[in-house]
Amino acid sequence: MSKAPRIIPLSDFRQDASGILKRMTASHDPLFITQRGRATAVMVSMKEYEHTQHELEILRLLARGEKEIEAGTGFDLKTMLVEADALLAEQP
Repeated sequence: MSKAPRIIPLSDFRQDASGILKRMTASHDPLFITQRGRATAVMVSMKEYEHTQHELEILRLLARGEKEIEAGTGFDLKTMLVEADALLAEQP
């Protein structure tokens, strides 16, 4: 079972921004900020953000590869595996 998301009002964040950021970074969990009772922003640590961006780039490359396969263009499997290994080696 996943744990409940961490949600705080903007006013609470303003009062203890430094402490909240330290706890968020240590926990690696996203922080949902509300304003007037509605979610307005989500904060994540820089490490989590970079990890997510890296995963998105891999997904974009896979989607591009599928389009190239459908179009009959692209690279052979050996070349793609070398490129994929290089991308995975960059992962933090």
